[in-house]
This record gives sequence, C-alpha cells and structure tokens, in this order.
Amino acid sequence: MTPILLALAFVPVTLAGRFWKHPVIKALTLAVSTAVGALNLALIAAAGTWCAVGISLLFGLPVENRSIAFAFYGAGAVVMIYGLLNAAQLRVTRVTVALPNLPPVWVGRTAALVTDLHLGNIRGVGFARDVVARLAALGPDAVFIAGDLFDGAAIDHEAAAAPWSKLVAPLGIYFVTGNHDEFACRTAVLAAVRRAGIHVLDNAKIDLQGLQVVGVHDAEASDPGLFREILSRIRVSREKPSILLSHQPANLPIPEEAGISLQLSGHTHAGQFWPWSTLVRRFYGPFAYGLHRFRRLLVLTSSGAGTWGPPLRIGTRSEIVLIKFE
Repeated sequence: MTPILLALAFVPVTLAGRFWKHPVIKALTLAVSTAVGALNLALIAAAGTWCAVGISLLFGLPVENRSIAFAFYGAGAVVMIYGLLNAAQLRVTRVTVALPNLPPVWVGRTAALVTDLHLGNIRGVGFARDVVARLAALGPDAVFIAGDLFDGAAIDHEAAAAPWSKLVAPLGIYFVTGNHDEFACRTAVLAAVRRAGIHVLDNAKIDLQGLQVVGVHDAEASDPGLFREILSRIRVSREKPSILLSHQPANLPIPEEAGISLQLSGHTHAGQFWPWSTLVRRFYGPFAYGLHRFRRLLVLTSSGAGTWGPPLRIGTRSEIVLIKFE
C-alpha cells in the first residue's frame, strides 16, 4: 500500500517542488519518483502472475500460485535494482556523422551532445560535476547542450550551473532550452547558464570556422509557425554544413526545408523503461533515439544524461554522445 500512496503523491509533490525549495520536498521527490517506477514494475509482475496462474490451471500444472507470484515479484525487485543502478551509470556513445561540404578544418573533429540532465530535486550539483568531469576527459572541440539542463524545480540555478564554468572546450559550449527549462523563469535560467560561461543560442546562428550552428529554444521550436519564421530570418546557407540545436525531434519538415544538415535533440529519454519506451517509439518513430535521416536532414537524438520521474532505466542508457565529423 505504501508504494501506491507514494506513487499517487507524485504529481502534487512534483508541483510543490516547482514553487518551494526545501529538504523535505527534495526527499519526497526521490521517494515518490522511485515509487512510480516500483509500481510500474509491480503491475507488470501482477499481469505476469495472473497469466502464469491461468496457464497453470489450464494445463493442470503442479505449481502453487504463491510460488508463481514470488517468482514474478522477485524478478520485478531484481529488475528495479538493476534499473536504478543502470540509470546512475553515465556512458559515452560514439557516433560518426558525415556532413556535406564539411570544411577540411572540421574533418576528424569531435563535439559532445549533452541533453536532459534535469538538475533539480533528484540530481543536483554533484551530478553536474560528474557530467563536466566526463566531458573534460573526452576533450571535445565543442559541447552542445540541447535542453532540459534543469528539471523545473525551485532550485538555485546559478549554483547548479556553476560546475560548467570549469569546462574548457576550444570552440565553446552552446545551449538552448528544453521544455523543463521553460517551467522556471527563462530569464533566470539563461542568466545562470551565461554566468557559467555557456553561450546561449538565443534563436540565433553563429559560424564556427565554416560550420553554421543554429539554436532555437523549445517554446519557439514547438510552435510550427514561429519555428519556420525564426529559421527563415536566420537564413541558413545551403552551401555550408549546419547544425541545429532543438530540444525535441519534432516538426522535422521545418528544419529540413530550411536546409539544416544535422539536428541535435533529446527530450525522449528513449522512454527510460517499458511501456514508456514503446510509447515514445510510437510517437516519435525512428527519431525517438539515435541517428536517422528525414529526407535531406540528419537527426541525432540522445537518450539524455539524466532521468525524469523514476530514476531508473531498463533497456535504455544515460549517455553523453560524442560526435566525430567526416
């Protein structure tokens, strides 16, 4: 009964965390989020138990119902522990991307794609330090943060973003907001990011030694008319390669029509665990995770460094994506 009550408290506790900063809310957020994951697995175990009991009765198998339930719920507990440990392991996924008209100076260079840290009441400054340390060890030429650096909780944004000031990337660190960053005051979020030495691509384009890097914030990219207007104003050159930072792998015809070469996204978390992983794939199709092509546009979606809701991953991974350009 306790996990059920905690799971039911997920929404009110999450909402409270957006307005109030308190150690009790932080502890409750971890408890209710974990309970949601446990309840999800318990429901799967219950379904498996009933199916197995039905098969046992149908074929007259000499198996006690209690033994069947113990096996399924025991397996659920083991999977839960694995999911929590798996989500806490930050891995590096290496991808090679070929871009047309890539300047010779970019051939062989690397850039890191980092999304969905969700710094808030579950993961905080310590997690940000871990991510920055891993990036420093990888030594990419540029770092692209494609949204949801923050979770939307009432936290000290400046303190949470501060570890990024220790990271040095020769060609810079770039950021656009995700939907969770928009839950807080965007001005405060962007101010904290800028103080940490991160360059905010404020619906704008920069030229990095012949590579066009474009950033559109999530609120604007989620509005097809506004998204199209911004990209039209930016005027991406089709003669040069271009990268678009846009939090969600959505509205893809718009950047494709604008001549973008590669879109970098996150948001999906690859679903984190079943059945949400299946639902995410149904909604986003192949663009839910990995590198795929939409007509002339390449789309690279990361499963994210952090998690949202239950801090567990089953069949997915917490990752930094290291891109090598050809």
